[in-house]
Amino acid sequence: MPKIEVQQRFLYQLLGVELSDEQLERMFPVAKAELDAHDFENEILKIELNDTNRPDLWSAAGIARQLNTYRNKKIPYYDFFSTAEESLDSGERRLIVHESANLVRPYSIGFAVTGKKVDETILLNLIQSQEKICNNYGRKRKTIALGVYRSDLIAYPVHFEGADPDTAHFVPLHMNEDLTLREICAKHPKGLEFGHIVADKPVFPFLYDDNKDVLSFPPVINSARIGAVEVGDENLFFELSGTELDTLLLSASILACDCADMGFKILPVRCQFSQETPFGTEITVPYYFQKPIGCSLQFVRGMLGVDLSDEEIIDSLANMGVYSIIDDDMVYVTVPEYRNDFLHPVDIVEDVMIGYGLDRFSPTMPDDSTVGRITEVEAFARKVKDVMVGLGFQEMIYNYLGSKREYIDNMHVDGSGYIKISNPMSENYEYVRPSIIPSLLESESVSGHAVYPHQIFEVGKVAFLDDSDDSGTVTKNYLGFLASASEMGFNQLNSLVSTLCYYIGKEYSVEERIDPRFIEGRSGTLLYKGTRVGVFGEIHPSVLESWGCSMPTIACEIDLDLLLAQ
Repeated sequence: MPKIEVQQRFLYQLLGVELSDEQLERMFPVAKAELDAHDFENEILKIELNDTNRPDLWSAAGIARQLNTYRNKKIPYYDFFSTAEESLDSGERRLIVHESANLVRPYSIGFAVTGKKVDETILLNLIQSQEKICNNYGRKRKTIALGVYRSDLIAYPVHFEGADPDTAHFVPLHMNEDLTLREICAKHPKGLEFGHIVADKPVFPFLYDDNKDVLSFPPVINSARIGAVEVGDENLFFELSGTELDTLLLSASILACDCADMGFKILPVRCQFSQETPFGTEITVPYYFQKPIGCSLQFVRGMLGVDLSDEEIIDSLANMGVYSIIDDDMVYVTVPEYRNDFLHPVDIVEDVMIGYGLDRFSPTMPDDSTVGRITEVEAFARKVKDVMVGLGFQEMIYNYLGSKREYIDNMHVDGSGYIKISNPMSENYEYVRPSIIPSLLESESVSGHAVYPHQIFEVGKVAFLDDSDDSGTVTKNYLGFLASASEMGFNQLNSLVSTLCYYIGKEYSVEERIDPRFIEGRSGTLLYKGTRVGVFGEIHPSVLESWGCSMPTIACEIDLDLLLAQ
């Protein structure tokens, strides 16, 4: 879960009152947060957020906004948002996205602020907000790159384009050498860390003003001049670039509201795109794009188990900063500018519950009488485990999420039927596990020092795409086992499969199989009553090489659900 550090005095200043740790802890559930630690020496509050769908709370200003709304019973109001129906006067402040940017990062938006000098505390909070939004919400800058610049040095309009990485150049932040974009990727620490995001593109993102002065090379590094915000600066320009316009707009809205709460005046910027977007070819940022959502009052009361009045529901939502109206047994919510987490009526219920007060709900004991028992699937899985242990195998337990490298690249498969997570927090957890064999091979890859033979297994879940299911996916209980030693081969594997099936009382047959994971002619498909229930074979040398395994290895995988169902 996200964690932030907040200067104690700064939070009190935003709240307008000093609160003890006990008082903060009682109020923090309103912001889905808890006090993780208090560094009294440095006056730092360490706060852990218990939810990842509220990036507006990942800052001191966001936490203070939610707590103040609950304390003061007053919905925040911001007058600097444009909509599809109206555009604010942005003066001469424009950001032009050129057509060449579509080849690498198609969207760039921005806004400016003025009216307050940046002190050290504000600068630290802006840096923390930048890191949290880019790393957590922006998938380590893959979908969101955020830069803050010295607006006094900018000649509008600002231009965002895809530039030739071998000719476009500037002096990057924390360096004195003028480098091309490709050289920055090879020499600058941030280039080494984030350059891979755009390394395979024909052009690289490039941000500069109308005088050709460079602002930055998103998503890698700012320039050493315009991009070096310092204590004492008063006029700032925020630019966000990425691949998804709605996430950029939400991030800009959050930052704009935070800056307004810190005392800045928000100056809108007119953003012009070279292509049609869901919001048009020109929008003024900050831009309000959220859609209203409704929910039946019966659903709210039924989910909470409390017969709240219409007024109590409206007041509870107002305590969370949400404006609502009730009409014809429905409650309709106007989503705040800085939130985009109302995806289902149950999200309205959640805000009613928190706004009403979690301590006001009386706990009740369940009145249903149930009898616990082991399911048939679990009983069968335990029997399989006993047999595998009896055969000399050691049981393993693995994660159900992994990377493309583990499940696709190292296994030499195309991965077309695998479940890819659309918004993973890390590329290490980008896919849902489609097979147990990669997990077993990962263990084998780090076990070369152990005495052979290596014999390991797992009974666990896998999931993959399946159009026949209403959800489009299916989850299965699988057995996977692996053995590795200098003498391991198909004969040993066939003996292990035969012994396993004998003890679990399943007669099987085998048909030849061509599978890139296994050596051709030394692999097969297991059939039980005419149904394909598993695969087994000798792991292909190229797969072993990808994993860094040196010994001959055999593996088998069986669908226990199919075995049990037939």
